[in-house]
Amino acid sequence: MNKRLAKRHKRQVARAKQRVKLSEPDVRTPEQVAAARETSRAVSRLRTDPHQNYFTPSVNHAGRAEDNPEKVNAGS
Repeated sequence: MNKRLAKRHKRQVARAKQRVKLSEPDVRTPEQVAAARETSRAVSRLRTDPHQNYFTPSVNHAGRAEDNPEKVNAGS
């Protein structure tokens, strides 16, 4: 029975080795790595900024009431 367990273990180890995916080496230059880090920091800073929703004023697509002739004429 030990022989059977040893064979089974050997098969399991072999299959596990086939499934392992080794990561590829990073072939970027140090300047590219630094630029990617800086870009990533800028993006994450915008995501975590509590005031990001209030960065730009909301756009009023209808315009002001004085500029819209329909509203002015409807009141008289």
